[in-house]
Amino acid sequence: MRGKFITFEGCEGVGKSRQIGYVKELFEQKNIEYVATREPGGPEIAEKIRALILDAENAAMCAECEALLYAAARAQHVSEVILPALESGKTVLCDRYIDSSLAYQAYARGLGETFVKDINAFALKAVPDLTLFLDLPPEAAFARKGGADEHDRVELSGAAFHKKVYEGYLKVCETYPGRIVKIDCSGTREQTRAKIAEVLAARGML
Repeated sequence: MRGKFITFEGCEGVGKSRQIGYVKELFEQKNIEYVATREPGGPEIAEKIRALILDAENAAMCAECEALLYAAARAQHVSEVILPALESGKTVLCDRYIDSSLAYQAYARGLGETFVKDINAFALKAVPDLTLFLDLPPEAAFARKGGADEHDRVELSGAAFHKKVYEGYLKVCETYPGRIVKIDCSGTREQTRAKIAEVLAARGML
């Protein structure tokens, strides 16, 4: 039986990694086999591409180059990690996936949905069964995080860019209402955890 594919999306600093850690704890309690991974990244080749994308010294990187590098990292990730895990019946928990490219590159960078989907065609062989969008505007998320990482090129893209990213996410949520569930993250960490657990249980994933 094919495993379930669950992705986590949201603006920088919204707390995706922390909430994925909580879901891992839930799965371990219930003996659910899973693989936890991230984008860009995962396997060694994709992690090397991640370092290239996020390096603040690469400020001259154009939007098209950025989008293509994300797609390249995702192709390796899908081939080496995601598809094998799903085919073995494991649940995949992924910190970011195709919706990040739609929000960041298609909308915020202005490259358009068609371009982004075309260059990610291979990766779309693995479509998430559920996407949890951790909903918190970027100004609040960055405040919670303590500001942008000075070594992260994407985080240093500026407030106007991150506002567009958030608007892009909202559009993506409207486009895929059956797959994407918005999780209001304005409350406490524990309140967010409870909302996530409720959605997972309702979808039969716990």
